[in-house]
Amino acid sequence: MDISQAGSQRKLQLQELEEIRLEAYENSRIYKAKTKVAHDKLIMRKEFQVGQKVLLYNSRLKLMPVEIKDESNAKQFTVNGHRLKPFHEDFQEHIMEELHLLNATSI
Repeated sequence: MDISQAGSQRKLQLQELEEIRLEAYENSRIYKAKTKVAHDKLIMRKEFQVGQKVLLYNSRLKLMPVEIKDESNAKQFTVNGHRLKPFHEDFQEHIMEELHLLNATSI
């Protein structure tokens, strides 16, 4: 095998490697797009009305800004909409019945 033939063989191998890399990149892009669509279908959209009470939990994200007002001091501030959960004033606690199970060995 002479040097020119080995050089052309090496060039062909590099081109094939580049094609494999581009195909892997494209497959990764398609997978990410499909995963995003599936994930977005599972996300529940939250809709709040003006004057509705909400619960606010700690988070540092600022993805979907929503302006809310604190009833205690009338202070207004902007928070991430994903940090809010509806507040149910009419929620009633249910009484749970407690049952004691016996050991299987004592039967």
